[in-house]
Amino acid sequence: MTRYDVEATSWDLASDACDGPRELLLAPREVPLGGVRAMAVHRTLPQRELPTVGAWCFFDRFGPQDAVMRVEPHPHIGLQTVTWPLVGEVRHRDSVGSDVTISRGVLNIMTSGHGISHSEYSIGDGPVPLDALQLWIALPDSRRHGAPDFERHEGLPSVALPVVTGEPATATVVIGELSGAVSPATVHTPIVGAEVRIPPRSRVRVPLHREWEYAIAAVDGDVVAHAGRSGEPTALAPLDLLYLGIARDAVEVSSEEGAMFFLLGGEPFEDDLVMWWNFVGRDHAEIVTAREEWETGSGRFGHVVTHGDERIPAPPMPQVRLTPRRRRV
Repeated sequence: MTRYDVEATSWDLASDACDGPRELLLAPREVPLGGVRAMAVHRTLPQRELPTVGAWCFFDRFGPQDAVMRVEPHPHIGLQTVTWPLVGEVRHRDSVGSDVTISRGVLNIMTSGHGISHSEYSIGDGPVPLDALQLWIALPDSRRHGAPDFERHEGLPSVALPVVTGEPATATVVIGELSGAVSPATVHTPIVGAEVRIPPRSRVRVPLHREWEYAIAAVDGDVVAHAGRSGEPTALAPLDLLYLGIARDAVEVSSEEGAMFFLLGGEPFEDDLVMWWNFVGRDHAEIVTAREEWETGSGRFGHVVTHGDERIPAPPMPQVRLTPRRRRV
């Protein structure tokens, strides 16, 4: 495993300045996945108060559960999908020819550009253990009209994803950059997505860029963030999201029983977004056009390999004009 052995001081910065907005604790909501209500899926981003963290605009967790996943071909525009499995295997097929099995420690990142379609199936015919994080990154104007793409990078226990070590925590840099370690995955805005593990009865200090905004998403165990202006603790239940805002040099996180959380961050995104169904755009007309082209079978979204005519139809457009999601914090 490629290791970036960072001295403990990289996790123990002298400054604890925090003159940005106060932290905001947000709980997830349960949503259906691809119309299949047999699967439990919890969404922590977007929220009414908080549509984005940097370029991150979507954060789902499906699992832990025993389930059958059958998400038929469906389209995307204007985003990258990031799949980070925790338990189980899922078959990913898409319209650029990918047909791969997604498993623990393997990063799969799909760039929609102007348009792509894909499907997701669990392996086998019956219920299987499944648990994974699925996230979207909004693409900037410089990339969102380009060609679609798919890439995968081996992680634990292989060699492609960097691991930052700082006593007593370990962070796998899934996307972007943390403490000088850079993921090989292609991104188009300054960003970070990292899995951070804390052993029992420990407290760590994670370095941050003051110009970026960040959030912590609890995944497993007892996660306590010491992020308030006076260092007061905030306990996160699994799937909670703690928004940290900007202007921080670091954040301290502790755990009594041992824990894992996912760190999200990046430069505040340049544009307001219009998000509807599987599309990330900038205005109502753009979403309407993408929907019509999916429904009419336009070549814009291609054909998912080894599939026939099966697909998820687009829902009807709402009776009101779609407007950008704007933050309230």
